[in-house]
Amino acid sequence: MAKTLAFIFGIILILLGLLGFVNNPLIGAGALFATDAMFSVIFIILGALLIIVALRSGGNSALWLKIVGAILFLLGFIGAFTVPSAGGTVLGIAYANGATNWLNLVAGIAVFVAGMYGREGAGAALPPQSAPPPQQPMR
Repeated sequence: MAKTLAFIFGIILILLGLLGFVNNPLIGAGALFATDAMFSVIFIILGALLIIVALRSGGNSALWLKIVGAILFLLGFIGAFTVPSAGGTVLGIAYANGATNWLNLVAGIAVFVAGMYGREGAGAALPPQSAPPPQQPMR
């Protein structure tokens, strides 16, 4: 399941990154989620990383979902405290606004949680259930 989730989130991140290069009202310069080319490249790199892990090393997908989720969350968290709502640069690297910071926070949590619960055999997170007692033959 983690492999599938890594692939899906990878596609979503790449699409969000590519959307930043196209003039649209959602993501990009002057859009609702204000970003620059560097932020779009970051999304594309993180998405490509998840897809590569899903296709080549499916067993590590849960770990990489957690790593990418933490990176996205940290970008949003740092941006929330250092970037004004109107916009500015996160760590002097990429442009973001308040909405972009929230997007990164929510996406980071979603991807991290997918890594936590998307392990192969996700039922391992649930407590084991005992088997019912054997039936006694009727006499």
